[in-house]
Amino acid sequence: MLTKRIIACLDCHAGRVVKGVNFVNIRDAGDPAELACLHSANGADEIVLLDITATHEERKTLVETVRRTARELFVPFTVGGGIKSLEDAGEIFDAGADKITINSAAVARPEVITDIANRFGSQAVVLAIDAKRLPRSCGKLAAEVYVSGGRKQTGRDAMAWAKEAERRGAGEIMLTSMDRDGTRSGFDLGLTATIAGAVSIPVIASGGAGSVEHFAEVFTEGKADAALAASIFHFGIESIGDLKQRLQAAGIPMRWPI
Repeated sequence: MLTKRIIACLDCHAGRVVKGVNFVNIRDAGDPAELACLHSANGADEIVLLDITATHEERKTLVETVRRTARELFVPFTVGGGIKSLEDAGEIFDAGADKITINSAAVARPEVITDIANRFGSQAVVLAIDAKRLPRSCGKLAAEVYVSGGRKQTGRDAMAWAKEAERRGAGEIMLTSMDRDGTRSGFDLGLTATIAGAVSIPVIASGGAGSVEHFAEVFTEGKADAALAASIFHFGIESIGDLKQRLQAAGIPMRWPI
């Protein structure tokens, strides 16, 4: 079994890290550069910074926040929010990011995935999918893609969109369950496993992390390649180092250091 990654997520608004529940009820969690440094030192395999209101406010990502955070890091650093073009992506890479993640812009203009992948490589392009389950009388799993920080429905099926994004050159999928976001009730295992089974690129599970057991489940039942969390790390509920040690002891191979 390939090693699994633990990723710490920094949702940023106005240069500060914030966290909410189901994409609302936002509260302050701290300074992004300080938290990134802390999570990296504690064993995070990667850091993701998302400027969660950039698209809704029709502005670019806060580049100085990205630059200041990148200076503190020696692990892979992914940045998203407000990236609409090849030029926007280039600016974020110049500020120190190793990867970019796109959501709203990719739905509006899917060819932007290919544009960025052709210029910087597929490994640098992460498609973010914010998905909410739909009721289906036949019992089959279905989830709809949302954009603009979870504010707008798209009518797109999450699985079909993940497969299209892979064809267009995305190197990873970052899948967030909007139903589980911030709830600490566990990842959506069915949704994650369905998307992971539909594509051959890595899938990062996001939304609902609350315990070691939740991570273990999403790596086994959910078939995720990586798991992302925010609030349980920001507010000191779970040590990343301890989490990795306990997962390793449970037979789930983790990246060093643990």
